[in-house]
Amino acid sequence: MITIRTISILSLILLMVLSCETEKILFMGPYHVRFTEESITKKESFSEPIKIEVHLAGPVLSEDVTINYAITGSARAGIDYTIASDANEVTIKKGEYVGYIEVHLINNANNILRSQNLVFTLQSASNSKLEVGQGPSAIGKSFTLTIQDDCILAGTYSAIQNAFDIPIQGIAITSTDCETYTVSNWNINFFSPPYDYSLSFEDNGDNTIKIPAQGDGSTLEGEGTVDPITGKITFDLTLTYKDEKDVDVEESYKFTLIPPQ
Repeated sequence: MITIRTISILSLILLMVLSCETEKILFMGPYHVRFTEESITKKESFSEPIKIEVHLAGPVLSEDVTINYAITGSARAGIDYTIASDANEVTIKKGEYVGYIEVHLINNANNILRSQNLVFTLQSASNSKLEVGQGPSAIGKSFTLTIQDDCILAGTYSAIQNAFDIPIQGIAITSTDCETYTVSNWNINFFSPPYDYSLSFEDNGDNTIKIPAQGDGSTLEGEGTVDPITGKITFDLTLTYKDEKDVDVEESYKFTLIPPQ
């Protein structure tokens, strides 16, 4: 039986549901092109192409749209970076919503830590009905790429134990002062299970490196060399630890890190 109390409760629930609904806001224009993001920061040792996205805010078009842009900033073309796409213009293909400016960084590390920037500014679109930037303040009209200088030995390497091995990818070297470095994920099937061990070393400044004693419960130390032509770094490590019978054990490891080509 439906009572007045039941009707009151149902009415209250309906009121709560209606009050929780939000008004849908539909984009009605004006249609425009803009950078999707405002900025990014990359180290100069970043070796992959950087794709800067420019997108169309509006209905998909039946013809290509070419957007002209200008480049300013402190980074130097041919020294700090190159543009792989057409210079000073980016195209959004017909039937698509996105185009890309492709930037490649040049790793000219010299152990001087500073940064440069690239400022991209959209100027005009081949379709006159499209505005450049969003709204009166032209949001998304410019994009800043900050390039952080890196240390000479920093970067992402591949690694091999023997000359005929297939290189293992993704070995990272980082530093904050260009004197002491940290190697991450260098355990290329040396130990089981394959924990993500880190390793610290010091740059002697004469194409040799020192691996000071380090470890917890065991001691890892050694030395290495840097090939100034190829950039390859060779490590000679000695691991000392006590076995289950409390007997000192010494093991040697050698491997080479190969910089991206």
